[in-house]
Amino acid sequence: MPVIEGTGFHSLLSRCAGMVVTMKKVVLDCCGLACPQPVIKTKEALESGAGQLVVIVDNEASRDNVTRFARSRGCEISVVDAGRDRFELRIRAGKEDEKAEFDASEYACPVPGGGNMVYVISADSMGRGSEELGWALLQTYIQTIEQVDPLPRKILFYNSGVKLVTAQSGALDALCRLREKGVEILACGTCLDFFKLKSEIKIGQISNMYDIMSAMSEADKVVSPY
Repeated sequence: MPVIEGTGFHSLLSRCAGMVVTMKKVVLDCCGLACPQPVIKTKEALESGAGQLVVIVDNEASRDNVTRFARSRGCEISVVDAGRDRFELRIRAGKEDEKAEFDASEYACPVPGGGNMVYVISADSMGRGSEELGWALLQTYIQTIEQVDPLPRKILFYNSGVKLVTAQSGALDALCRLREKGVEILACGTCLDFFKLKSEIKIGQISNMYDIMSAMSEADKVVSPY
């Protein structure tokens, strides 16, 4: 009887269609990682073929986020309180599509000491003078956000600033990395309509003035390059 060997930390033998199949088992130590990194690492492990996971986290927010993500993918999960603020999440892969749409910002946690900071991008040029230079400076500004601690909770784009979330923008890679780190990106729907760019949006959620005003009024700090 053929055996298909697993390559993970351990392996679990199960019978399937007359064959002995090894389900890959992986242990992920996510202690010390900020949200949503434990969820992202769990997602990557499942997509790499892990049949069973043990995810170790050191805070309740990560515990709850990984649990919520696993259940959204049809996985079985049990939580063991290992003491000293450590939790072991034991996950068995589900049958749902593990590559379904994923938005890391849904699993973001408050940054310790960072408060609720919001960045506002309300134009497609930074500073006064050359528009071409201003456009280049603004893209560099966005690429630099991820290097500054703490990260913002949200980035709001409105007026001509919405051009930065479309195919016309050279800052898309930086925005994608920020979203993977849990930063929520909101773009004004009315503004996208005005510039006829709604069909070209590449990243972020199409939002409205109520959501934009709410995000700004709830923020501890609002940062803008203008």
